[in-house]
Amino acid sequence: MSALAITLQAFFTDRLVRERHVSPCTIAAYRDTWRLLLGFGAKRVGKLPSALDFSDFDVSLVCAFLDHLERDRKNSVRTRNARLAAIHSLFRYAALRHPEYTATIARVLAILPKHFERAIVTFLTEAEVQALLAAVDRTSWWGRRDYALLLVAVQTGLRISELIGLRRSDVHLGVGAHLACQGKGRKERITPLTAPVVSVLRTWLAVCDVKSTARLFPTRTGNPLSRDAIERRIAVHAATAAAACPTLAKKNITAHVLRHTAAMRLLEAGVDPTVIALWLGHEHVDTTAIYLHAHLGIKEQALARARMPNAKPGRYCPSDPLLTFLESL
Repeated sequence: MSALAITLQAFFTDRLVRERHVSPCTIAAYRDTWRLLLGFGAKRVGKLPSALDFSDFDVSLVCAFLDHLERDRKNSVRTRNARLAAIHSLFRYAALRHPEYTATIARVLAILPKHFERAIVTFLTEAEVQALLAAVDRTSWWGRRDYALLLVAVQTGLRISELIGLRRSDVHLGVGAHLACQGKGRKERITPLTAPVVSVLRTWLAVCDVKSTARLFPTRTGNPLSRDAIERRIAVHAATAAAACPTLAKKNITAHVLRHTAAMRLLEAGVDPTVIALWLGHEHVDTTAIYLHAHLGIKEQALARARMPNAKPGRYCPSDPLLTFLESL
């Protein structure tokens, strides 16, 4: 095998698994990136994937691959940049191990991520949240599960991977009720629960698998829910709720929108952004600033406080142009 093939195997087994102890999600993302890149490079160069070497992956090939992701696979710029980050990670690992390819590696590492427009985050109002919850039919086992899942997502702001990973043993409903989870970057955190959520979870746990290691939100057969399954259930309930709350039809409601909703509810309650960052498990407090940008009410309050004490409220209206001319004489 080529030097690239040997280095790639060592990168996954030694660097990612043994040294970094990265999560399975990270390994899967890096694996998919290199499967796509090797397949693209094999067709372009005319070699077997195992025969490709660092010299084959020059800047032109890597840039062509990134363009292929956007143009042919219809990936977003965020996905393109995530793929580039995975490529950079391997090349940084290889830089000290293969000095003979230093020039090629340096040029690939110099490829910058692509800028993109950051849209204002989507979140649900309180009326929309209530309509979404009311749309769930709680007479069935699936309905009771979905209702508990949606309520937990809206109140805790857990990521979809964190919701999937929750087990019965992570739920603590005594004094100081909370959920414990392992978040992004293997960070452990606990999120307090309100009384209504505690009540719903007590009811749900009464019909769940009694094993403490069982998933909190499983399928009917006891297997973990997949990401696609959760997103489909949310879409079904959102479509039902749109009949009673038409504004929901204008929003693409996903599990991450429910996470944004939890953050906005905390912000509206006057919780400090630093606390919100800890609540959501953000690596940097600056990440929470996206919610400040999205909340028009906070900006209007800031504007009201910034007005001069004797200034009359209202918008600026220019004076008549003829009077303005006379006053300037």
